[in-house]
Amino acid sequence: MLKLPQNILQQIIDQAEAEAPVEACGILAGAGETIDKYYPMTNTDAATDHFMMEPAEQFAVVKDIRQNNLEMLAIAHSHPETPARPSEEDLRLALTPNVVYVIISLMNKDQPEVRGFLIDGANISKLPIEVL
Repeated sequence: MLKLPQNILQQIIDQAEAEAPVEACGILAGAGETIDKYYPMTNTDAATDHFMMEPAEQFAVVKDIRQNNLEMLAIAHSHPETPARPSEEDLRLALTPNVVYVIISLMNKDQPEVRGFLIDGANISKLPIEVL
């Protein structure tokens, strides 16, 4: 299970809405199962069907995570017009091991959907997200 505070979920949704129709992305850090901090990232590809994080931003975030004694627990991204499930492109680009992939769908603009997944090659499993 991943525990996601409501205020951090709202940060992710706000970024997703602001960047739509481009996929928004970011890194979630915390300790144990609980997210403590969200790092919005730049989708350098500015694509509507995938994201690629800016390497210099990633380096700075990893440094900040370490300095704050946190762990990278999840990678979040939005699906502006598709369901909250991994796309073929998501599966192809899921290269970071041992993190939860959090997907926010904006298909229903009034009620964005959030889901978590563990992705290991072709193996995909849902991971419950508890919004705190």
